Amino acid sequence: MISHEIKIAFEEYHTFEELNDTDKALCLEAEKALAGSHSPYSNFSVGAALRLKSGRIIYGSNQENAAYPSGLCAERVALFTWGANFANDPIEAMAVTAHTDKFTINKPITPCGSCLQVLAEYEKKQAASIRTLLYCRNGAVWATQGADSFLPFMFFEDRLAAVPV
Repeated sequence: MISHEIKIAFEEYHTFEELNDTDKALCLEAEKALAGSHSPYSNFSVGAALRLKSGRIIYGSNQENAAYPSGLCAERVALFTWGANFANDPIEAMAVTAHTDKFTINKPITPCGSCLQVLAEYEKKQAASIRTLLYCRNGAVWATQGADSFLPFMFFEDRLAAVPV
């Protein structure tokens, strides 16, 4: 038997003001994305913004549906929009934030496993990691470089992506 240990690295900024101007701007774009949230069941709005190499910003917001689980998370809305429309313009960074009127969110929210899996696959597709900012309007911001910081055992099978000969 071999024992292994996994460590992750992330940056924690105590406030939004500690971020550089580029990261601040992307976090504010994620806040703008909250406006498109359709969350009448949870009343928990999530906004995501992707910054592409060209400077283009892509927005995503969570989309709920009465026919559970037909909704989709903000991160996947943004990532799938990129994949369908802008795949030749690499993603440099993604910012995610959330809001609810029901309580104060005091720490950053993290993407779900499905969103992390999509993020990981798109990093492989573009052969570059994606800086991810988890932005809490009332507190800290967590920053990572790459999906493996969240999902060290992500699913990927190279042979599935291979083109049959």
